[in-house]
Amino acid sequence: TKRNTRDGVFQEHSSNPIENIVLNEDDWFLYPAKVGNMLTFVYFHKDFMVHGFALSNLFELAKEDEYIGKKPDIIYIFGYPDGQKEKRTFYYKDKKNDILIGYANHCDDIDYFGYMKKMLLTLHNVKQMEFNRLPIHGAMVNIALKNGKEANIIIMGDSGAGKSESLEAFRTLNEKYIRHMRIIFDDMGYLKKEDDGTIKGYGTETGAFVRIDDLDPAYAFGQLDRGIYMNLDQVNGRVTIPVATYDVISKGYKVDYMLYANNYESADQKIHFYTNLDEAIEVFEAGARKAKGTTTEKGLVKSYFANPFGPVQEKEKAGKLIRQFFTDMYKNGVKIGEIHTELAIEGRTKDGPREAAEELFTLINND
Repeated sequence: TKRNTRDGVFQEHSSNPIENIVLNEDDWFLYPAKVGNMLTFVYFHKDFMVHGFALSNLFELAKEDEYIGKKPDIIYIFGYPDGQKEKRTFYYKDKKNDILIGYANHCDDIDYFGYMKKMLLTLHNVKQMEFNRLPIHGAMVNIALKNGKEANIIIMGDSGAGKSESLEAFRTLNEKYIRHMRIIFDDMGYLKKEDDGTIKGYGTETGAFVRIDDLDPAYAFGQLDRGIYMNLDQVNGRVTIPVATYDVISKGYKVDYMLYANNYESADQKIHFYTNLDEAIEVFEAGARKAKGTTTEKGLVKSYFANPFGPVQEKEKAGKLIRQFFTDMYKNGVKIGEIHTELAIEGRTKDGPREAAEELFTLINND
């Protein structure tokens, strides 16, 4: 692909970008996706076919009876030739039809799968907040240990914080500790308060869009028969691989551990828990991380709630939801803390996540 990183955040637009456009059948494809529980029509131009097909490893394809004659929650037009050479990526709230509309114009700058995936997740997250659910930029895993203990863990953090790498570390520790491990989400999910007051986590994607550099080479190339690979010869080369089934990501799992991924500070104790709720919320909302080259950012950066895909755009709404959900989790005995992945520290890319994963297993074992 012509680009290898994504830049900026998607902003809300005041006018409907698809009001007067016509999509020529010869030039356009439609992928009807289930992004979490949102029916999403992704229209992509044939010039960006690689990104359209890569969706098949990331989002469940809706069945015919789920989309024929049905109104979508979300529409995304990807690669519309509007005559502008500059990149135009934004979304619009069609309140009359209750549909969120994403738009990316036809230009070289959007020729990177991050523009496909992250816009869809932004639209999903904005929509979920309308239903008073809290979007989480992170990874959630359901782990059953060999001694019979089980735990549902969320590791939250922005791009390059060590979410996927921690899951990868869990996977490599599989034989030693784990009976089974289910990935609920690898990059984006959401929290929902159930009728009985418990907080459960749900996933959005059935696949993962992972940096090849951060994977064990044997595992990365063991996926050749099912992975969709992009820019293998470059920094931030990526593979999109299936990691879960739609049944699993949409089931809902009670949260036991809520951890913030700290990739920039080393610590002897890799995991610590907060006794002060305000302090915990402050760390999660600050969203600090050391950029790792997955976007155009450099150095120590912050993004609100580590999530530039919804909460940044709807900060006031997100702020209320964060306080509500963290208060409820705290009351329900969810352990809220920080995990030091050390992913951005020189020479700690592999050992940092592995040591943090081992410490986490020890904690679960002793609980």
